[in-house]
Amino acid sequence: MKIDLHAHLEMCENSEKVISNAKSVLIVAAGVDLNSNKKVLEFSENFENVKCSFGLYPIEALELSGKELQKELDFIEKNKNKIIAIGEVGIDLKESDNLEKQRNNFLKIIELAKKIDKPLIVHSRKSEKEILEILEQEKVKRVVMHCFSGNFKLVKRIVENGWSFSIPTCVKRSEHFQKIILEVPIENLFCETDSPFLHPDGEKNNEPKNVIESYKMISKIKKLSLKEVEKKIEENFERLFF
Repeated sequence: MKIDLHAHLEMCENSEKVISNAKSVLIVAAGVDLNSNKKVLEFSENFENVKCSFGLYPIEALELSGKELQKELDFIEKNKNKIIAIGEVGIDLKESDNLEKQRNNFLKIIELAKKIDKPLIVHSRKSEKEILEILEQEKVKRVVMHCFSGNFKLVKRIVENGWSFSIPTCVKRSEHFQKIILEVPIENLFCETDSPFLHPDGEKNNEPKNVIESYKMISKIKKLSLKEVEKKIEENFERLFF
């Protein structure tokens, strides 16, 4: 079975049809706040091919009071046995330069991930160096970098730390992600769509069935069959998340 490690199903038009279109794909539905976490939980309870990851998008978290943030974290902890990861979480210095508050929020999320023993799926837009420093300082063991856009010195550090990358379907038109596939061992790779975003052909609405495009590119660059890539990524998934 192919795996779409990161999709925002609640943002897709006609979510149920999108899920139905990808019956042969295991979809990890990623939340970004309390409401979307509740929605992805509902998807995972209603569809056999959907697992869920609860997240707190860094820009959303900036708007929360300390009490509101704790409410979000409490909901994640309360449902720890129903999720496979915490994500999408991290720091975004493109949308906000408030590094201090984002850093403090991220540290609280890391503390929770350690407490409930869940991997992190990390957003690091324009904050790649800062994110790596925090993850290293906190000695976080299980990490997937979502749509990582940092330089290749940082890519090397991520691999040295034993962390992974999820390759989005826009890899079809992205030399950067193609180079990540080339440079990074397959043991450190996953595939994702980031649906409804990052369509392989630049169209408006991406969906999990298109995750095949990331698999095809790994197959082409690594000179492996699609079945071999599928098997390797399944092994990576079992090792990291279970």
